[in-house]
Amino acid sequence: MTTPVNARRWTNWGRNQESVAEVLTPGSIDEVAASVNQAAANGRRVKVVGSGHSFTAIAVAEDQRMTVHRLNELVSIDGPLVTVQAGMKLSALNALLAANGLALPNLGDIDAQTVAGAISTGTHGTGAGHSTLASCVEGVTLVTAAGKVERFTVDSPEFPAVRLGLGALGILVEVTLRCVPTFVLEADERPMALADVLAGMTDWIPAYDHVEFFWHPYTDRALLKRNRIVDANDRPLSKFRGWLDDDFLSNTVWEQVCRLGRRAPKTVPALNGFAARALSARTYTGRSDQVFCSARRVKFTEMEYEIPRAALPEVLEALPRIYDVLPFKVQFPVEVRFTGPDDIWLSHGYGRESAYVAVHQFIGAEYEPYFRAVESICEPLGGRPHWGKLHYRTADDLRPAYPKFDDFTAVRNSMDPGRVFTNEYLDRVLGS
Repeated sequence: MTTPVNARRWTNWGRNQESVAEVLTPGSIDEVAASVNQAAANGRRVKVVGSGHSFTAIAVAEDQRMTVHRLNELVSIDGPLVTVQAGMKLSALNALLAANGLALPNLGDIDAQTVAGAISTGTHGTGAGHSTLASCVEGVTLVTAAGKVERFTVDSPEFPAVRLGLGALGILVEVTLRCVPTFVLEADERPMALADVLAGMTDWIPAYDHVEFFWHPYTDRALLKRNRIVDANDRPLSKFRGWLDDDFLSNTVWEQVCRLGRRAPKTVPALNGFAARALSARTYTGRSDQVFCSARRVKFTEMEYEIPRAALPEVLEALPRIYDVLPFKVQFPVEVRFTGPDDIWLSHGYGRESAYVAVHQFIGAEYEPYFRAVESICEPLGGRPHWGKLHYRTADDLRPAYPKFDDFTAVRNSMDPGRVFTNEYLDRVLGS
């Protein structure tokens, strides 16, 4: 069995969550099961942490913290079905899939998460034909609160719950994903007036495989990104242009702009105007995961809300009014993405066409009044908060937003009646 190491302080990527807990570092599924068995027998709790890319306290351990980074191997490839250990990072998975002529059909813009963390919190990209990454899951192997290793597939009654389980149902140790053949994307990225972006959405969302945009507060400018699948990688981005846009401007320069804005808040509207025009239009082709994902070295805090797609104009119209009354300035752009419906019980996009509105603040900057104000706009519209991004909802007001909320909690009560895997966050959003 894995031997606990001394208690260690942990902080997440955004540096807004931390804990001190006894650390478990199992190197096998049997060691995970033994640790869970011992915890259950002694009335203790175990919380798994992946790469720490959640801004909520979903991974905060209050007793024992388990890291599964040693469980990071390929298990099998069977046609389009790829099974990997759940501690593998998405970056490693993408490279593994590409080497075998495969790819995930969609991704978000960060690939540092573990597979387990990404599917358990509802990580998603953009595209009307896609939903969360959990929608690609065809099977999972869990260590349950009873210390048993159990396999769940599409025929299992619990499957709509365990595909996106918030870490509340057990410890994911293996995940089977349905992949697609490797594909190339043509990326078209260009600054535009926000009004023109919004006017084109009705046509662009069905015409392109993936559409998103970033709107800069205090300006009328946005950056539109449209991707479509093409046959050949015939216009790759040059190394210099990639470095200039994605490394130097989007990270090095952007961090200095944010630091200046934090020191001199009155400059933020002008700085946002500068940022809105700093990136010029570009069109290029590349392997799908390399187009989807990019480096994010400038740290921030974030809240993201899924809303019915038809409600997006109402939310965007409300944001300038929020900015007018905030006691501070907002530096980061607002990110808007689109997905299609799925049938996963706690998926943000359950049963509807979705728009996602993500709001951010530079690390160290005040954010709570901003995030609460945005939440107050989204919640009455039926909005569902991203499980890994900051929000202030509780089980009582989340239940009406999820038609299968009680079905999920029933599975939780069955699989973890002693709450071996709970923490304060899960008690708040699911009930104790």
